[in-house]
Amino acid sequence: MKFPRSLRSLALILGGVLLIQSSLLARENVLVFIGTYTGPKSKGIYVSRLDTDSGHLSDPELVAETPNPTFLAIHPNKKFLYAANEIANFAGGKAGAVSAFAINAKTGQLKLLNQTSSVGDGPCHLVVDKTAGNVLLANYGGGSVAVLPIKADGSTAEHSTFIQHTGSSVNPQRQKEPHAHSINLSPDNRRAFVADLGLDKVFIYAFDPKAGKLTANNPAFATLPPGSGPRHFAFHPNGRFAYVISEMLSTLTSFTFDAASGALTSVQTVSTLPAGFSGNSSTAEVVVHPSGKFVYGSNRGHDSIAVFSIDEKNNHLTLIENTSTQGKVPRNFNIDPSGKFLLAGNQSTDNVAVFRIDPKTGRLTPTGQSISVGAPVCLKFLPLQ
Repeated sequence: MKFPRSLRSLALILGGVLLIQSSLLARENVLVFIGTYTGPKSKGIYVSRLDTDSGHLSDPELVAETPNPTFLAIHPNKKFLYAANEIANFAGGKAGAVSAFAINAKTGQLKLLNQTSSVGDGPCHLVVDKTAGNVLLANYGGGSVAVLPIKADGSTAEHSTFIQHTGSSVNPQRQKEPHAHSINLSPDNRRAFVADLGLDKVFIYAFDPKAGKLTANNPAFATLPPGSGPRHFAFHPNGRFAYVISEMLSTLTSFTFDAASGALTSVQTVSTLPAGFSGNSSTAEVVVHPSGKFVYGSNRGHDSIAVFSIDEKNNHLTLIENTSTQGKVPRNFNIDPSGKFLLAGNQSTDNVAVFRIDPKTGRLTPTGQSISVGAPVCLKFLPLQ
């Protein structure tokens, strides 16, 4: 049967549209999961898709309704995602929760597996250990840390470790009690590092992944200048350097790391703000570029990303620039696996902006790409297979 010319033309047009759509989808090769504070503009966890050639970021889709999923972590097998539900009461107790989800790798949709008590109040950060046997989490409100074993189906069991921090520091408004703000693991998975804003310390714990146990290391902690308020922590790709960003003094401290003892030795503390800035500001996130040449920190109030070069001989830092995040209160940001793009989540302006990274200088250039999502707090990448 011979179709009319008009129908043949329409078929060619539709075929071309489908080909273009297929090509665009093929290039959107990284899922971006977005944790949020829920409220009028957010219902939970969202997913977008990043094209690591162009930097195009697709409109976000709601993939899980859950309260205040502020920080996220992805299982090493890429099949499961864990969210810290930053709430004060769960199952009748004064604690938050950790939600475990199965990931549909094609669509990014999440299926709830279970929820487990965080044991402490207000969980704000979590990681999955490298053996994939445990979720380790920090409770800001309760000033504590806990470990939840992961079952074979990806769900979490009741805690195998709970440690309550005690003490205070010099700021009576912010530091009259402990506030564990993040937890991270060493490259060899043998130690955990907990930045406690309330105590001006980074606690160092020996970690037994088989038993899901944390015990005090010797040395037991590294100290920051009084009133610093250490918040987040990141390792250099070489495993010998580490960085702590301090919320209250807007500083970034570089350390050397001794894998044998677990000790952190301070090298340098620098401001994350440009010279002459006198307004109110506080830091949030710290991320090291995959190349190891640069480290980035976010400033809330100044609403910028501070870009530093790293001297890989001595771990000294040099401020390169402060770049506007194209919004207000950059609570979190992250660098995509290719190292080409930085995505900044602006909590108060409900947007995620995309920046291209200069591989030689580390400088950031806005791509003009920005998506709307309510109160973004955490960005995690998952490359599509």
